[in-house]
Amino acid sequence: QPQLTESGGGLVQTGGSLRLTCANSGRAFSSHVMAWFRQPPGKEREFVSAIRWGSGRTYYAESAKGRFTISKDTSLNTWYLQMNNLGPDDTAVYYCSRGNSYDTSAASYNIWGQGTQVTVSS
Repeated sequence: QPQLTESGGGLVQTGGSLRLTCANSGRAFSSHVMAWFRQPPGKEREFVSAIRWGSGRTYYAESAKGRFTISKDTSLNTWYLQMNNLGPDDTAVYYCSRGNSYDTSAASYNIWGQGTQVTVSS
């Protein structure tokens, strides 16, 4: 069973930036879609962004467009989420995940990391 390991979370002030990293211990195929979800306190897990491992096509939630950038390094089997201009509403546990097709539903992704906390202070 491949494992995903997130890193890069932390405490940042409003307007600040963070870069999350997801390291994949298993093989990644061009058909895979790698994604980031987040779960704010007391809320459901929500889609943030995704990238197709093969083509590099990217997808973003409306809340992420213009502020977040997803990218990948196939040589390192790793993908990233650069988050800029963070605000208190971005406070959440961020999870990386791997699926076999693109979807904004968490149910479509079958491999998950343990999560990394992002806290944005006002």
